[in-house]
Amino acid sequence: MQQVPEAKRHISVRTAAAFVVASMIGTGVFTSLGFQLVEIQAVFPLLMLWVIGGVVALLGALTYSELAAALPRSGGEYHLLSRIIHPALGFVAGLVSATVGFSAPAVLAAMALGSYLPAVFPSFEPTWVATLCILFFHGLHGQKLRWGKLFQDWSTVVKVGLILLFIAAGLLTADAQTISLFPQAGDGQLLRSSGFAVSLVWVSYAYTGWNSTVYIAGEMIHPQRDIPRSILLSTIFVMVLYVLLNFVFLYTTPKTAMVGEIEIGYIAGRYIFGAAGAKIFGIGISILLVSTVSSYVYIGPRIMQTMGQDYSYISFLSKTNDQGIPVNAFLLQLLICLAFIFSSSFEQVLLYAGIVLIFTTTITVAAVFVLRYKEPDLPRPYNTWGYPWTPLIFIIVNLWILYYTFWERTMESVIGIGIVAVSLGLWFLGKQYEHKRQGSIS
Repeated sequence: MQQVPEAKRHISVRTAAAFVVASMIGTGVFTSLGFQLVEIQAVFPLLMLWVIGGVVALLGALTYSELAAALPRSGGEYHLLSRIIHPALGFVAGLVSATVGFSAPAVLAAMALGSYLPAVFPSFEPTWVATLCILFFHGLHGQKLRWGKLFQDWSTVVKVGLILLFIAAGLLTADAQTISLFPQAGDGQLLRSSGFAVSLVWVSYAYTGWNSTVYIAGEMIHPQRDIPRSILLSTIFVMVLYVLLNFVFLYTTPKTAMVGEIEIGYIAGRYIFGAAGAKIFGIGISILLVSTVSSYVYIGPRIMQTMGQDYSYISFLSKTNDQGIPVNAFLLQLLICLAFIFSSSFEQVLLYAGIVLIFTTTITVAAVFVLRYKEPDLPRPYNTWGYPWTPLIFIIVNLWILYYTFWERTMESVIGIGIVAVSLGLWFLGKQYEHKRQGSIS
């Protein structure tokens, strides 16, 4: 496997943490509550969704830190599962990550941008807003490293600043809703219900991105040291923001106004800032979403690049320009993103992505047991805190979510399984092609 020369390593812990925060904060937290309110109306269970989701993400982050620090190469789940378990499983995870894992979230953020901006500028057409956003960032990140790094650092600062402003303004509002943070009668039953488990799919998606650093490990200046730092600190920080932000939504806005709605941030903004202020904040949320699109667009092609280095039949994906940017991988991701925009609804893309990503992260976390068994003497700059309970709890909670999701959202679950099955089929077809090619050459 090809290693990245030291001269090509350019990402600091600050930039890596910025990518994690930018990847996590965006579409999910500003769209999920409306769908959760369809299943759950009680305040305590709603906030517990975000606490539990954050804890689960943190457990996953602790485990991923060990794997990525021990095996620091770009490619994420693709590299880890190929190296630890089997190339076929790694290929499936890589293809899923490249399509559903990064292209889909980039599209979702762009679609959300297309929903927020027309609220401020009615003449804007949502589909074309999303399309132009996707085209812009593929052009930005596909040309110059410096441009992408500078934008990511500063746009993330703006994003966090806007959220903190929103939280502060919400807590100071004079016209608050009457809510209780303490458990009420029946809340325990809700916490054990299938509706709560399914709602965790939306929360899990909102936390998607806690593992972003492992996809660019090969480009980090000090990967063994900085991967755990960037993942853990960013995950804890985002969890606190998420709980506070959802509390503000419930504290300032009638639940009836948010049920089933996508533009939760804009709706809550009307109650906090008034109609004029909501439009201004709508622009702010748009900036936030732009940062999210940027992060996913940047990271996704790195997976394809790593896969192209390992498989001759897709070697064209490993082609880079003079700055080491995988230009063909960027082009392929662009085509996938455009296909999502013009063929699927927001809800469809989100639910498919959530289910499939839970599946791949669960398998990857389980790989820590395999690696410790197969290579007990492998140097580990970081060891998972709380092992073996940390990965075990992560796996059990995610299997519980997937079980109830299968029964409550059978069609979406079957499609998610189908994506995995198709990816596995493509791996076998590729291996057959390689064998035939080698046979004809010999």
